Amino acid sequence: MQLGNLIWLFFILMMIQPIMSRRMLEYARGQALRNLERSRGSRAIALVHRQETMNLLGFPILRYINVEDSEEILRAIKMTDPETPIDLIIHSPGGLVLAAMQIAHALANRKAPVTVFVPHFAMSGGTLIALSATQIVMDENAVLGPVDPQIGEFPAASILRVLERKSHDEIDDKTLILADVSEKAIRQLTDGVTALLSKRMPEEKARGLANLLATGHFTHDYPLTVEELRRFDIPISTEVPEEIYLFMRLFPQPKQMSPSVSYLPTFPGRHSRS
Repeated sequence: MQLGNLIWLFFILMMIQPIMSRRMLEYARGQALRNLERSRGSRAIALVHRQETMNLLGFPILRYINVEDSEEILRAIKMTDPETPIDLIIHSPGGLVLAAMQIAHALANRKAPVTVFVPHFAMSGGTLIALSATQIVMDENAVLGPVDPQIGEFPAASILRVLERKSHDEIDDKTLILADVSEKAIRQLTDGVTALLSKRMPEEKARGLANLLATGHFTHDYPLTVEELRRFDIPISTEVPEEIYLFMRLFPQPKQMSPSVSYLPTFPGRHSRS
């Protein structure tokens, strides 16, 4: 074979390899979900957002909850028998309130039980979805987060603080408009979270917890641990099935030239001597 043909074959293989790897990974993920469904007798759905690499070009892209996600999950819920339990795996930094609220509303209206599994973290919109579940199952070191709305690059609660600290004569029109939108966003989200929590606790208590999570009491990236969530009287289980961890291993981060974390997959322990 001539050198030119070898070079062309090399480039063709380089182009095909990412596509084949992607197909194999998708097949493995499907099999993992099927195994979870068989072991629990449920319909398994996954909402996993990790930094992924674009095919061929290799550029990392960040993902979040969007309307495409809500459309797919709503379609999956619609296709599931009303008597069949749903297991939803969430790993997400959050995203659009519209999409997250649609998913949460659909899950909350299910007749059969809904279990949300959080193996690592489900922040913001991910937390909103988790609060709609019949049961939340988290790894003992996993976290949820506050659900306070963000207006552009700023927290809505922080925009409203400007009105408290300055007179209206000192505030520009754009900030006043943002403050008006912020007030509406906080009220709407507080009402939405209250409605979700009222299915698991008295409405007055649900309203108090919704205010805590949606009105800027915490910074938006504050990690709510299992211990803290339990102090809020949110029942949390830490009995995460092994199938969930195996499934998450099928979502590797893009390879770096020099990995940030290194460890051996097994630990032999101490060997005793006779």
